[in-house]
Amino acid sequence: MTRVKKGLNALKSRRNILKQAKGYRFGRSKKERAANEALVHAGTYAFAHRKDKKGDFRRLWNVRINAALSPLGFSYSKFIGALKKNKINLDRKILSELSQDNIEVFNKLGEQVMKKG
Repeated sequence: MTRVKKGLNALKSRRNILKQAKGYRFGRSKKERAANEALVHAGTYAFAHRKDKKGDFRRLWNVRINAALSPLGFSYSKFIGALKKNKINLDRKILSELSQDNIEVFNKLGEQVMKKG
């Protein structure tokens, strides 16, 4: 059986790892083992924080909606409850955008919903 030398593949994988770790500090951008470890951790954090981002945005939308409802004298929870009771299927993202961009429309919606509910 012929001898297989791994030099080419080893260099290729090392080059790819170091290319991905470019910009990392200290040995993490220059040493293969440290770079590989840093990339594994970076991937884990990236995955977890993509999930966290969804919750962060939902909290932001809730705060914006509540801030727009305060001058009307309504609370966020009562408003959302009234929307569900009246079967109005607007999600929090859309409500948040309405409260920022079209405050008149949002105020009308709020007053209408709170009268019924």
